[in-house]
Amino acid sequence: MHHLTELKIWNKSLDLAMNVYKVSAFFSTDERFGLTSQIRRAAVSISSTISEGAGRNTKGEFRQFLGVANGSCYELQTQLIIAERLGFINSITNAVLLNSIDELQKMNYSFQKMLTSK
Repeated sequence: MHHLTELKIWNKSLDLAMNVYKVSAFFSTDERFGLTSQIRRAAVSISSTISEGAGRNTKGEFRQFLGVANGSCYELQTQLIIAERLGFINSITNAVLLNSIDELQKMNYSFQKMLTSK
């Protein structure tokens, strides 16, 4: 349905996932199978869900997957805030990641609206 590599929202979600992986590499090794894993899975889920939706047959299906991706954004937001409160990530670095998530969510809502109006 859509050319995945041309979707700005998908490319931005990939950038976010890469940045999350880089930042979480410095988390405590005790958290490797806990919060680190959760954060990474949520970050990867965003781009994966967008790509799955792009491959669906209808715009309605694509919108539904964008909604799921937005849920993963909120999940990632929460996990990053927990990581900051635990001292695994500093507030400046976290602010950059949270701003990226916010921008991605705005793009997502706009994209869903656009798919609805067409």
